[in-house]
Amino acid sequence: MHEVSSGEILKTLRELNAKRVLIQTPEGLKKEAQALADFLEENGIEVIISGDINYGACDPADAEAKRLGCDALIHLGHSYMTLHLEVPTIFVPAFARVDVVPALEKNLGEIRKLGKRIALVTTAQHIHQLGRAKEFLELSGFEVLIGEGDSRVSWPGQVLGCNFNSARVSAEGILFIGAGYFHPLGVAIATKKPTLAVNPYSGDAMWMDEEAERLIRKRWAQIAKAMEAQKFGVITSTKKGQLRLAEARRIVNLLREHGKYARLIAMNHISYPALEGFDFDAYVVVACPRVPIDDYENWRKPVLTPTEVEILLGLREDYRFDEILGVGGSLLEPIGISVKR
Repeated sequence: MHEVSSGEILKTLRELNAKRVLIQTPEGLKKEAQALADFLEENGIEVIISGDINYGACDPADAEAKRLGCDALIHLGHSYMTLHLEVPTIFVPAFARVDVVPALEKNLGEIRKLGKRIALVTTAQHIHQLGRAKEFLELSGFEVLIGEGDSRVSWPGQVLGCNFNSARVSAEGILFIGAGYFHPLGVAIATKKPTLAVNPYSGDAMWMDEEAERLIRKRWAQIAKAMEAQKFGVITSTKKGQLRLAEARRIVNLLREHGKYARLIAMNHISYPALEGFDFDAYVVVACPRVPIDDYENWRKPVLTPTEVEILLGLREDYRFDEILGVGGSLLEPIGISVKR
């Protein structure tokens, strides 16, 4: 279960004088979204729930909210991201109701293998317990570092599926707290440091180093498959937080400079079936880095990231994870709700 502060959301909506709102939710919070809608309508606010799939703070439904005549958007489950939004938007992180310390205590032996000086990272779901985790680990003899990150994240120590800057500190190893596979895998690849993921729900711990090597081998295989490709579709996303038009143009120009045919494609939901009618030999996804990595087995043709194109063209030798980076350090205090326009 996740904690969503209905009273604080209602207070913010009244400050905005909002009469009609759209609630946007990821898959895991649909019941919470429905309960929040019931609560808000009991308090005189008309509510519409978006049924579309949500991929993160990078994918707000503010344009949809505006078309529906809503005065505000409630974006559940993700922390604030700096974006140009069309309606006032309340980003509501859903904090997990699970104590992270028992899982850390259970896995102290494994954590000690990281070294004495460790970096501590997590996702928005557990960020409210990062200080408590740090205190426990320091009492257990560790020197714990929490990186500031950049403007794309809301809190020190927070990682996204496309941004691992907070893990880039001078530590011997990285400790990730949370469920899921992609975030700690990305940390391991981005930092090239020993990375241990501790799941506070199951209490299990998993080393990511071999998993990272396995993924990199799969990515090299994709690059090898694209070696003979002459025609490339370079896909940029129209989602606000994934729109990397300048980077997509750079990749198009790189490919053309190396004698390849390249054409820029814009999509909202990126999937291979929608592309089958085109005459391309391979694709480059310049959007969420998870798309070409998570879904590549569903593509009949090679699908690469921008950094993999650089390897393909002989401009880079080492493998690097594709990231969407912000600027500077963390700009926000760790609060439950951010209202930004």
